[in-house]
Amino acid sequence: MNVVERVPSIAAGYRHTVLLRPDGAVMAVGDNKYGQCDVTGWQNMVAIAAANAHTGNSHTLGLRLDGTVAAVGWNKHDQCEVNGWHGIVAVAAGWRRSVGIQSDGKVVAVGRNNEGQCDVHSWRDIIAVAAGDWHTAGLQWDGTVTITGNNRYGQSNVSSWRNIVAVAAGYLHTVGLRADGTVVAAGRNHEGQCNVNTWQDIVAIAAGSHHTIGLKADGTVEVQGWNKHGECNISDWRGIVAVAAGCAHSVGLKSDGTVIAAGDDTYGQCEVSSWPFGQLEGY
Repeated sequence: MNVVERVPSIAAGYRHTVLLRPDGAVMAVGDNKYGQCDVTGWQNMVAIAAANAHTGNSHTLGLRLDGTVAAVGWNKHDQCEVNGWHGIVAVAAGWRRSVGIQSDGKVVAVGRNNEGQCDVHSWRDIIAVAAGDWHTAGLQWDGTVTITGNNRYGQSNVSSWRNIVAVAAGYLHTVGLRADGTVVAAGRNHEGQCNVNTWQDIVAIAAGSHHTIGLKADGTVEVQGWNKHGECNISDWRGIVAVAAGCAHSVGLKSDGTVIAAGDDTYGQCEVSSWPFGQLEGY
């Protein structure tokens, strides 16, 4: 597994939003209490991740073209101690931890491990990872999912999942995208965030603390879950090519290179309309 071509993308954390530009530079808006938005000097990035911590505090990860990783933000549990990582091809940021996939399909993790969420060193043949607050999910090359960490609400009950092509992890729920465009979910469903069984033609997924977003092939979106801050008021979005879900906000990247957001904007995490981006080639 090798680092792939740089793909413009977005990430949403607890109270901040991050943008990876086509030139490899990174921008961020929102809460910067712990320096999680201090990314203006980053260059040559190919992927980003933002910790969507339901209980507060956050950090941001950036994967460089050379397979090394940068991190800024809250570091109480050493979740930003990633300077020694090499040969990384994908990253995920959870509450109080960071996870990386190596080019050989093995996984590394640093940070809080009280619930076993960093017990990933025995994993093999992993092609994608997702980090919730207290659990970590790994997508294997054969389309199955392996999970470690807290399972209080059944968020780790995914052993029966098959033909999965993408995974996402929220506060206490896990979401999987099947190859046929349908979606499965497990875990806490108090706010309806797991009510995704009827979704069709989905090409990408994102999991917030209490809501789940599905990007459809036609550029529209599906959403289920908590809507206290209007984070689910996105049914009118069109021309979307990527989605991200924070604690209580949703972000969409449009085919014309603009970014839109809905939901909690207390810390300016939805102030993305002025971001310079440029036309996205290939969409």
